[in-house]
Amino acid sequence: MSSSPRIERCRGCAAARPEVVLDLGPSPRADGLQLSRERARNTDRFPLELALCPACGLLQLVETPLPSLLFGDEFRYYSSINPDLVAHAEGLVDHLARRLSLEAGDRVVELASNDGYLLRPFARRGLSVLGVDPAPGPVAAARAAGIETIQAFFDRELAEGLADEGRQADLIVANNVLAHVPDPADFLSGVALLLRPGGTAVFEVAWGRSLLKAMAFDQIYHEHHCYFTAGALFRLLQRAGLTLVDIETLSIHSGSLRVYTAPSGQPSARVTALIRQEQDEGLDRLETWQALGQRLSSLRQKLRDMLERTRARDLGLAAYGAAAKGTMLLNWLQPEPDWIPWVADINPHKQGRFVPGVAIPIVSPERITGERPDRLLLLPWNWAAEIARDQQPWLESGGRFIVPLPTPRLYP
Repeated sequence: MSSSPRIERCRGCAAARPEVVLDLGPSPRADGLQLSRERARNTDRFPLELALCPACGLLQLVETPLPSLLFGDEFRYYSSINPDLVAHAEGLVDHLARRLSLEAGDRVVELASNDGYLLRPFARRGLSVLGVDPAPGPVAAARAAGIETIQAFFDRELAEGLADEGRQADLIVANNVLAHVPDPADFLSGVALLLRPGGTAVFEVAWGRSLLKAMAFDQIYHEHHCYFTAGALFRLLQRAGLTLVDIETLSIHSGSLRVYTAPSGQPSARVTALIRQEQDEGLDRLETWQALGQRLSSLRQKLRDMLERTRARDLGLAAYGAAAKGTMLLNWLQPEPDWIPWVADINPHKQGRFVPGVAIPIVSPERITGERPDRLLLLPWNWAAEIARDQQPWLESGGRFIVPLPTPRLYP
């Protein structure tokens, strides 16, 4: 089997191969950080083509590396490291406990539970919790924190086994995981099996509309097999025997959807209104997404010009945040070798490694204090306000961030 299989049919509805609307060229794995500059420079690259299914409206990649390669031993993302994400999780737990009238003893299952950051506050409320995640590092961290976690990829087969053991859930939470699933139809049929009668599944997904409006092309990488609109989700859930009963728009990750689904029920007015809005804006049309590529060419030149002017003025320049989207932005940008000497990141599991493709070293944020660069290219630009708060001493000394999207600008 190829290490990067190419789909012949839509991942959601199995219609004939979706039509490519954006080709970002051969790209490295976003989280494929390397231990040496040479390995980072010569890392494997895979086609990165975004396609739209005219039949169901699902945006998807037509070719991706196998999940075992994407989410194996080298996966180094730990949710608990991000305090704002932890705060978001605490707020979500409070919200769901009230909305669903959760009681002690009710079972909560989280899919792609990472290091257990979301299940911990549920457990503190006395609920029975279970995590499922394929990455060994985060799973070990979750278990060390007392969160029962199955190390596996969630699918229909695993759901059948848990249901046979009497471990169906009152609530299933799956935040920012549906995009990572190569077969979302199988995944969602497993969710339907694992829910108790009267249970609810809640997903958070990056919203395709926000990707388009914010020019957030850096969310397009191999770990994200699919990209969702409300309309595509409605049809995908319906095929799995689930109803999209309610939906909320969120600001997190530059624009996300929180989706409530159940085995029965009726779509809320918010669901129908959002689907209608997407149709009015043409999110289900090929030409809408094809125009994104044309806009990106101009954007790339603007950002390169801004960085070149920064260097021409002898201002110190580096980057902040070795996030997955940072890998994609840097490889798309292809900065000159002397422009960005290092990327600072708070995650100790990433420090000492190199960004794949561009081979830029990842260092501790202490480097900012020591060298005090004048400008930092902010790679996780969607967290600008939160990162600025953490880097206040540097900002007060005269430093400023370069925020690359949706248009290059200085911040604050």
